[in-house]
Amino acid sequence: MINTNEIKINDKKRKSHINKKYIPLILLAPAVLFYLLFWLLPVLMGIYESFTTSSGQLTLNNYKMIFIDGDFGVAIFNTGLFVVISIIIQYVIALVLALILNMKFRFRKALLFIVMIPMAITPTAVAIIWKTGLRETGWINSILMQLNVTQNTIAWLETEGFYAILMLVTIDTWTVLPSIVIILLAGLQNLNKEVKEAGAVFGASRWQILKDIVIPILKPSIITSLLLRMIAATQLWVLVVMVMGYNSLPFMVERIAYYVEFVPNAPNAEKMAYAMSIIVSVIIFITSVIYYKVAKKNSVMEVDKNE
Repeated sequence: MINTNEIKINDKKRKSHINKKYIPLILLAPAVLFYLLFWLLPVLMGIYESFTTSSGQLTLNNYKMIFIDGDFGVAIFNTGLFVVISIIIQYVIALVLALILNMKFRFRKALLFIVMIPMAITPTAVAIIWKTGLRETGWINSILMQLNVTQNTIAWLETEGFYAILMLVTIDTWTVLPSIVIILLAGLQNLNKEVKEAGAVFGASRWQILKDIVIPILKPSIITSLLLRMIAATQLWVLVVMVMGYNSLPFMVERIAYYVEFVPNAPNAEKMAYAMSIIVSVIIFITSVIYYKVAKKNSVMEVDKNE
């Protein structure tokens, strides 16, 4: 005789099992919907707009106009130079600060607080602070003249070319240094002190311990932060526009804002901005993939050497 109670219990178990299986999908649905509406849909629309004219016809003219623009090559060169110089300088300074802050001394917390201050300031506020300071009557010239470093005011904002890039690197370094220091400091604090002590016992110098023990252990943190920093540095434009102004020092993302804000009445200016956005995205994607592949290959080679 069939037991109806057992059948009902099994049906309930089956239904509860099915419900549990769909719970993760239900929880992820809002996030997926959000990305579809506010990320994927705008990206697809941007790609479509970059290949159309103002009348809606398909064309490659938007990309052609960008490539024949004399500032396009300059923007790529300036962006690449800025990324390389800023990353090298920022990581050297950040590593030194992280090593200092990882030591125990009296004013360690006060120094950490001072280092973290720029992190609380928005990029727009940073640009305003430095823009006022770089004026001939600004606080930078006032400090230099008070210290007798110079007798005459320096026209910082009239700087061009390589020196202008160095000036932007200085401002950007002051802004992003705290985030890099935090990542490296977190990696150092997770470092087992016994490993360093073992290196010292076997006669390794401080430089050898840093080079052969500390930095290899920090490598995962460095690779991740380097990738994020490289992408962020490529997207620099607020500092460029607010400090230097449009078209004085072309950068890749600055060109997008330039096409949208500075030349809104030009034919297809907005379409060129869409096209430039796609070009920048492709460049960042390719660079990130190459960097990831190289970093992964070097990690595998190091593991093979150790084995």
